[in-house]
Amino acid sequence: MTTEIVIFTILFLLVSGMGFVAARWRRADDLASLHEWGLGGRSFGSWITWFLVGGDLYTAYTFVAVPALLFGAGAMGFFAVPYTVVVYPLVMLVLIRLWSVSHVHGLVTPADFVRARFGSPTLALLVAITGIVATMPYIALQLVGIEAVLKTMGVTGDLPLIIAFAILAAYTYQSGLRAPALIAFVKDSLIYIVILAAVIYIPAKLGGWSSIFAAAQAKFEATPAPGDGVLLNAGNQLQYVTLALGSALALFLYPHSVTGVLASRDRNVIKRNMSALPAYSFLLGLIALLGYMAIAAGVTPIGKDSNTVVPLLFDKMFPDWFAGVAFAAIGIGALVPAAIMSIAAANLFTRNIYREYLRRDATDAQEARVSKITSLVVKVGAVLCILLIDPQFSIDLQLIGGVIILQTLPSVALGLFTRWFHRAGLIAGWVGGMGAGMVMLYNISSPTHAHFAGSGFPLSQLGLDTKMTIYAGFLALIVNLVVAVLGTFLARALRAADGPDATRPDDYTADKDDPRVHEVETSGST
Repeated sequence: MTTEIVIFTILFLLVSGMGFVAARWRRADDLASLHEWGLGGRSFGSWITWFLVGGDLYTAYTFVAVPALLFGAGAMGFFAVPYTVVVYPLVMLVLIRLWSVSHVHGLVTPADFVRARFGSPTLALLVAITGIVATMPYIALQLVGIEAVLKTMGVTGDLPLIIAFAILAAYTYQSGLRAPALIAFVKDSLIYIVILAAVIYIPAKLGGWSSIFAAAQAKFEATPAPGDGVLLNAGNQLQYVTLALGSALALFLYPHSVTGVLASRDRNVIKRNMSALPAYSFLLGLIALLGYMAIAAGVTPIGKDSNTVVPLLFDKMFPDWFAGVAFAAIGIGALVPAAIMSIAAANLFTRNIYREYLRRDATDAQEARVSKITSLVVKVGAVLCILLIDPQFSIDLQLIGGVIILQTLPSVALGLFTRWFHRAGLIAGWVGGMGAGMVMLYNISSPTHAHFAGSGFPLSQLGLDTKMTIYAGFLALIVNLVVAVLGTFLARALRAADGPDATRPDDYTADKDDPRVHEVETSGST
């Protein structure tokens, strides 16, 4: 254990030092603006963006939670693999369009775009609040990965977690988005090394892949749970498909995902990354298989905490020195996404709450200062979440976060390509979708939680004679879209009844026919 702790500490401190040095890396003349502190000067090229976005989307929580889901439920855990495959072709055109509009109009957040497109501070506020609420538990869950590693190494108490996030808060405050961009190189390199070593070395010690899958099959056949197994069954196939599709649609609606994209230098960078990022999906498939390896290795979670199965597997199968490297990969894997998420949440508060409602004449320097302070507050809130709330409930909160952020799709994603929706209809759709989603989530139970116990909604509660479940976010989005369409028809009918001189007030619009946006899109790079 001593060797593991020493190597983990050295690598963690080395990477933290890089976070402070990042303030001088690709340094701008002045970091006192959101464009520099919060978006890295919008200057990141293909390689930096690839590591940054990859490090942002594939987190420490992914490293421990996806294998843990396979360890406990089997094939259902593989939903993360197809959704990260299909997401890139689905969102490529949307992200390119969002970058172009944001580049022309100087937009920093998704809510900035909604404010510009629909001329509605209220709708922009709803999008901003939704993004912040959905992101907060996601930041907290990065601590789950570090906590699992510390438990495995025998380190107890909350102080190490607090110290780790204090260091994170300090270098993020100083360096902004440049810190996670620089650290992402080390984080992703370590993860690739560890996972490639694991899928070669561990199966060889366990008797090969046939023995691993046989052990998993034997475990699931011996359990009374109807939904587990190495293959999907009739009861969970619909949930698998809708969860994968819904998660794919939600992924790039998260503020931190948009932040990584908007930091790109030009449209061609985004195109290259949408083509290259599926390499991380291949890695995710290998990571998921660690859950089955843990079954074959006879791993028993610490205190029934399934998030410890991957660290315990590494501790059992690897030499101490390499287990220390693997633990560092997981721990460092929490730093990059947590930093980006806190910056993205802070940008939303600063641009769409502070500037819109508290200080309309805020200067760039004042915006940057408020965003820095807000990022600290967000991190403190994340630490309190993990210390005060049952970790398993925190995981459920993250699943709920996907349902929540999906309700911004009509305003953000569809709004990029059409102004047909009326802002009143979109607000009504958000209320309807969010309300339906919360009702469904409230009625999802498990043996440990009476309510909010995941995101798989039983269709039997809709009066259908079936045991099938469906992703609650998928149904909520349908409600959102239907209400938004009906609300738009009603708003247009009321406006027409007011007479031909009735107009819809707009401050300015990121119009599809804006010649500046068209010039950016046709030039492809500037």
